[in-house]
Amino acid sequence: MLLRNFIVFEGIDGAGTTTQTTLLKNNPATEKFLFTAEPTNSETGLFLRRMLKGDVKVSNETAAYLFAADRNEHVNGPLVVDGDRHLVTGLAKAQEQGYVTVSDRYLFSSLAYQSINCDPKIPEALNQFFPLPRLLIFLDIEPSEALKRMSGRSSREIYEKEDFLIKTTASYRRIMDEFSKPEKKGEMEIMLMDATRPPEEIHKTVWQKIQEIILNS
Repeated sequence: MLLRNFIVFEGIDGAGTTTQTTLLKNNPATEKFLFTAEPTNSETGLFLRRMLKGDVKVSNETAAYLFAADRNEHVNGPLVVDGDRHLVTGLAKAQEQGYVTVSDRYLFSSLAYQSINCDPKIPEALNQFFPLPRLLIFLDIEPSEALKRMSGRSSREIYEKEDFLIKTTASYRRIMDEFSKPEKKGEMEIMLMDATRPPEEIHKTVWQKIQEIILNS
């Protein structure tokens, strides 16, 4: 299954997914788009954000289940838009109403991150029935460069460590290769982007692709 008006940015911490989502949101031509992120700002997502900060400790397997539960609310929950075009839950319903929705992370994050310290079959099983986006943009960057970008942050999340990011980068690249297979991706299109390029340059390339396959299709 695929959501035709759904766009996802993916990449390790520091790759620039939030920067690119913000640039799209600030593009005047996207005034009727909705923007969202995972974890969500629903109750499940807020709990996950506490976990990511290290305030709540759970097993790696439990984390995989929690991310999938939050994603189910994100996709299948009621349509809730909070503030300036920010979708909290209800991706499927937003699609039914014709909105183009842009997400900072989606199921590919779970496949990459949650497969590091638990059996990869668990996140794979938990995420197999979620719909794919029409456009997936993977911002590829070396962990050392990503860590330089994060050096000025006042606090770090539990996954923002070099050894973990090295493993996650390898996992992400394997996942992108897997989803590039015709039988896996279906109609989803994948853009592999060098995340070290200037942010505005990346945005320009992404915007051209959005116009081509979503707005003008």
